Amino acid sequence: MSQAFAKEGDAPDEFPERPVSDRPNYVTPAGLADLRQKGEALARRRETLGKDDPARALVERDLRYYEARLASAIPVPPPAPDVSQARFGCALELEEAGARTRYAIVGEDEADPAAGKLAWSSPLALALIGAKAGDARTLESPAGVRTLKILSVSAA
Repeated sequence: MSQAFAKEGDAPDEFPERPVSDRPNYVTPAGLADLRQKGEALARRRETLGKDDPARALVERDLRYYEARLASAIPVPPPAPDVSQARFGCALELEEAGARTRYAIVGEDEADPAAGKLAWSSPLALALIGAKAGDARTLESPAGVRTLKILSVSAA
């Protein structure tokens, strides 16, 4: 049946699985705690749903995702307080065209660029890994060339 004839609120019988990255699942301590919390919340939610509840399929799908991410998690200890070179778990203060921005390099499930959290596997994070205060990085993308100056590197 065409989706044009589906009633609002109708749920499909099955939801497609959430894609799981094939990259190593590095996580910060906070990221690991967040994965656990989300998995536990979904497990509690599943217990409240009847077997025929349409929301159950979605909850079970999401629970499978978080269980897989927890099973593959590779915890990375936080960097030393005197870290000088950007790596996983670090925060960087950058300047671009006079504007300052702060980013932390985190795991894929923790990433939220609007909140200043970059997935370690993102092009920007990969360009910043290894940088030290005073370094500059030039990034090319379809949007153009960006030049970033690293102002500071610290433990996030």
